[in-house]
Amino acid sequence: MRCFDHIDLRVRNLEEVRSFYEILLPAIGFTKDAKIDGWIQYERAADAGAEFFGVTESPNHIANECRIAFWAPSVVEVNRLAEVVRRAGGCSIEGPEFEVPGYYAVFFEDASGNRFEICHRE
Repeated sequence: MRCFDHIDLRVRNLEEVRSFYEILLPAIGFTKDAKIDGWIQYERAADAGAEFFGVTESPNHIANECRIAFWAPSVVEVNRLAEVVRRAGGCSIEGPEFEVPGYYAVFFEDASGNRFEICHRE
């Protein structure tokens, strides 16, 4: 059973974050580019109705303290994705490291200040 249908995220400037999301989203499993005008949108699978992560522009967007956390199946995968985040231009990167025993994560932001995390629980 799916736990969510989609994420609909706002950013100040779509072009400012485009390359970040075009690198990050496929690396975490959103592999199909939906190619929708005014959006960066990637879906989990090729079939209709798949989970998706969409990003669109809202010039007055102000990021808040909310965070979207993505699960990784291993510490090795968190490390790999942390490098993807760095190459993609992630901001305010912290980690990856053990936050508490058994909880390994990297924290980062996009250029609009939206907060993310990639984590693994042992």
